[in-house]
Amino acid sequence: MAFVQFSQVSLAFGERDILKDVSVNLQTGTKAALTGANGAGKSTLIKIMAGLVEPDSGKRVAQKDARIAYLPQSGLVHHGCSLREEADKAFQWGYEVQNEIDALGDELKKNSSPALLEKHYALMTKLEESGWHRRSSLAESVLLGLGFSREDFDKQTELFSGGWQMRIALAKALMASPDILLLDEPTNYLDLEAREWLEKFLSDFTGGFLLVSHDRYFLDHTINEVYELFGGELKRYPGNFSHYEQVREQELQTLIAAYEQQQQEIAHLQSFIDRFGVKATKASQAQERQKQLDKILEHKIEIPESLKKIHFKFPAAPHSGNIVLTLDGLCKSYDGVNNVINKLDLVLENGERMVVAGRNGAGKSTLLRIIAGVDSAYSGAIKLGSGVNIGYFSQDSAESITGKETILERLESRAPLELIPKLRDMLGAFLFRGDDVFKSIDVLSGGEKSRIALIELLLRPVNLLILDEPTNHLDMHSKDVLLQALKDFGGTVIFVSHDRGFIEGLATKVLELSNGSHREFKGDYFYYMQRLEDEKNGCVGASSFDTKAKESKKEAEPIKTETVSAGKASYEEQKRLASERGKLERAVKKLEEAISQAEAEKSELENQLSLPEVYSNGEKAKSVQKKIEEIEAKIDDLTAQWEEAAEKLG
Repeated sequence: MAFVQFSQVSLAFGERDILKDVSVNLQTGTKAALTGANGAGKSTLIKIMAGLVEPDSGKRVAQKDARIAYLPQSGLVHHGCSLREEADKAFQWGYEVQNEIDALGDELKKNSSPALLEKHYALMTKLEESGWHRRSSLAESVLLGLGFSREDFDKQTELFSGGWQMRIALAKALMASPDILLLDEPTNYLDLEAREWLEKFLSDFTGGFLLVSHDRYFLDHTINEVYELFGGELKRYPGNFSHYEQVREQELQTLIAAYEQQQQEIAHLQSFIDRFGVKATKASQAQERQKQLDKILEHKIEIPESLKKIHFKFPAAPHSGNIVLTLDGLCKSYDGVNNVINKLDLVLENGERMVVAGRNGAGKSTLLRIIAGVDSAYSGAIKLGSGVNIGYFSQDSAESITGKETILERLESRAPLELIPKLRDMLGAFLFRGDDVFKSIDVLSGGEKSRIALIELLLRPVNLLILDEPTNHLDMHSKDVLLQALKDFGGTVIFVSHDRGFIEGLATKVLELSNGSHREFKGDYFYYMQRLEDEKNGCVGASSFDTKAKESKKEAEPIKTETVSAGKASYEEQKRLASERGKLERAVKKLEEAISQAEAEKSELENQLSLPEVYSNGEKAKSVQKKIEEIEAKIDDLTAQWEEAAEKLG
């Protein structure tokens, strides 16, 4: 079993501790996520694991010959060869093993010792089991899965854009057949189809992996444990990401209570010191209080920024007519021959939230630009409803963010008066915290400018929002804040996103674009995916997907339970299956609640260990530690039960 182990690893940047005595073991079968607030040190920890950064102290031990593949967030550029040739570089380790096998073969002609024979056989077995001899088909499978076309294979790598450059890097990491995969934001540049393919790849991956991602849906379907990095310390949570969030929410409630109590104690001690510190009669008591205060400040409780609950609402949407948008025979072509959008008819009503779905190049962003009035080179008609006021966001919006004013000054000059007091909270929700708000606009990165453009849009009173990839530069917490604000929004939304969880949480209607054709689904994204699955399995006839307005009622009809879940099974069999599934769902929920409660109890006991009256008393400390160990054993047992039940549930 391959492994990479880290023991008591520490690293500091100046006076700031990035990592404090961090220990973690990655091995074959590990399926883990690394989470934490922006700036917590996640990327730094992964670089240490990859052997690219040396820690100040601690040990890194990797099994001999263990292969580790690392993918950074960005910055990789390939050039000088074709995509096919670049992909083949991922198999360099195999060429080296083959060279060693050939050299041993030559040596065996002269000396056929048992030791050489055994080594030769071991290397040949290793190479065969790795799939190296099938590298061409593996490369093709991975490249196609990540969205490249066969026509791309002989294209020079320098011709690919930045996002596709990172896909090349990801493909090479996956093709290297590593024992351990370290992936820092692998989904950043992937569309939905490529994310789904990567999800399947990681589910079948026999090695171990640790990844950072802000896509909750992706994490829930790929990992079974979470490591949270906070305040330089690393803590493990068993279960998927949603389960981690439930447990962390319980811990946060306990933490907030302890934080508030500590703040009161700090204020009380500081008040005494300020009042009596200079009086001779009270000097000794003041000094004693100062010692108590210093001891508390050594163990000051901090609330994770990423877990603070922030909510905001859009300005009230101006009134508009019930029909917000009508498209009549809309066509768009880039070469005058093949229409990317062909004879699109659409009626959008007030309050609908429509996601535009389809593969890369299907025309999703093009359609949004046309509706927003940015692209006028089309045929057909677009009619906006009465009183419709459009707000448009795209990745190009960042280009308009220029100037030398600070972030806060810029937004204060553009915000409605009633929202100015909430600007700091909004900025915090979109990853501008503390002194970040005083940064000058002209020093911001492209991602930071994109977030500013999004905030500016949210400050404007509009009733039709057109959003092209609004979550690209947001962390999970920011996405949640944006999602809730959009769900509370009183107007209409048209959007494109590659974040499955965000789409499922927001969309009430789906427009699918594909090779110049289109289909409209009057239902949420889950309904849309069910329809696609049924169509794939032959359960729904193609005629059911007529997109003309007169057929819209058919689109709204719910799929019958037997079609979705039990196919041709009998009614009684369906009832039995539904009953069994209900029992499993209740069992999983009950176990999740029990684990959350146990984790909260453990957290409370760990807090007790930091209290002076406990850690200064050997017997009390020993008793608390024993209870912690008992609860940890209970948590492991409950987690094992949860994993078994969740696996049965599928």
